[in-house]
Amino acid sequence: MIWLFRAISWLPLAFLHGLGGLLGWLVYGLSPTYRRRFKANVAQAGIPWAAARPAIAAAGRMTAELPWLWVAQKGRPLGQRLQWDGAEHVEAALAAGRGLVLLTPHLGCFEICAQAIAERFTSPEAPITVLYRPARQASLREVMAGSRERPGLATAPAQLSGVRQMIRALRKGEVVGLLPDQVPPESLGVWAPFFGRPAYTMTLAGRLVQQTGAAVLLIWGERLPAGRGYIVHLLPAPEIAPDASPELAATTINASMEGLIRRAPGQYLWGYHRYKQPRGLDIGAAPPGPAG
Repeated sequence: MIWLFRAISWLPLAFLHGLGGLLGWLVYGLSPTYRRRFKANVAQAGIPWAAARPAIAAAGRMTAELPWLWVAQKGRPLGQRLQWDGAEHVEAALAAGRGLVLLTPHLGCFEICAQAIAERFTSPEAPITVLYRPARQASLREVMAGSRERPGLATAPAQLSGVRQMIRALRKGEVVGLLPDQVPPESLGVWAPFFGRPAYTMTLAGRLVQQTGAAVLLIWGERLPAGRGYIVHLLPAPEIAPDASPELAATTINASMEGLIRRAPGQYLWGYHRYKQPRGLDIGAAPPGPAG
């Protein structure tokens, strides 16, 4: 499995994106559950189908580009494959020395964001620390771990030790990154609206900001057509007050994620099970909402 992954990594990015587009449509066509969830989430967000439809192929491209990102690009500069929009926001935040929290939804190529920040703004002595969940398959865990061992990039497991690692990094004035639209485990989230429907939302992003006084920016990696590369977009984030409740902080962050998604609905993972009931959470704790 690993040798195949490595072999695929050396194929041209344009070819991988073309193959991935076909893969996205294949999965969409063969999985009724995925298809229903995809359509339901698009409808819940009020996004026109024509605007969201390209996300079917984009989901496949996200998978197909991983070997290229994790293996072929390791140790190589992204060069002309990477463009920046709003890099001055990172420069200003780092100059202030408060630490920086970068938030991105499951939009575009979120894997490129950490690599780009590591290449331009961080160092082995002061890396960007990203939160991750290890893959279930042992072989894939090995590939993931190796791919993310690169200068200027550190990883933190999605557990208490990882949270402590991120807080320490922020207090040293470093950068951390996470996906706040990822459904957290039981007791690590609150119910907050996401496109008008209650979604169990992590409290970690708000807690990191409130406990450390770090700056916050929104970031997402736009995938360009024909394998031309990516644009990393950075925007100011809404303020999270130090005394804001977990529910208010989560609502503020969800609204900012919605804003990013509306910029490029054709690159969002609409098939992600955003409204699922976390395992172990009392079913009675969930606010009423449509089935999904």
